[in-house]
Amino acid sequence: MATIGTPAQQFVPVQEVRDGIVVLKDGTLCTVVLVSSINLSLKSYDEQRATLAQFQNFLNTIDFPIEIVIQSRRYDIRPYILTLENRLKEQTEQLLQVQTREYIQFIQTFTEQVNIMRKSFFVVIPYIPPVLAQNSGVGKFFSFLKKTPVGNETVSNFEEERTQLEQRVSVVEQGLSGVGLRLVQLGTQEVIEVLYKTFNPGETSTQSSQ
Repeated sequence: MATIGTPAQQFVPVQEVRDGIVVLKDGTLCTVVLVSSINLSLKSYDEQRATLAQFQNFLNTIDFPIEIVIQSRRYDIRPYILTLENRLKEQTEQLLQVQTREYIQFIQTFTEQVNIMRKSFFVVIPYIPPVLAQNSGVGKFFSFLKKTPVGNETVSNFEEERTQLEQRVSVVEQGLSGVGLRLVQLGTQEVIEVLYKTFNPGETSTQSSQ
């Protein structure tokens, strides 16, 4: 059990985020890739079967574990409302002022009654150094975040292990691109944001106004 005064960082299994790669305290390296989505309902029956077959082929091809993570969060409409309010101040025509004000009220009322959710799809690709793999089973990245770390080991031969990890990332990118998905490997700042949201699930994510 945790004692009073124990730093919260002690229960975070992340050692560091280096060059977009998450280094866990047990030595595991993880890369997080943001993936687009496909609406199968908009495709024909044959296209659906072809997409599913391609995805199945991808899963059968890889010889290492991956974790597919879906995060659902309520969309923060406040930046958009702020943009509308700024536009309202700039309006000189009375009719446009009335229409903009009514539209703002509609958006605020609608979002209060309906939860507008924003989904993000991630693929977590881990690389466990051979020495660690012999001593422990393959774990899940986001599952690791919910566990107390058992050590404070650092990763040796980081560049060599990163090369191994990048090869796995290339395999995943090639396989999912064949399904018709777009992938973006997260950088350091994006990974930190994902980790922060994972440890603070109750907070509303802030979206930048367009």
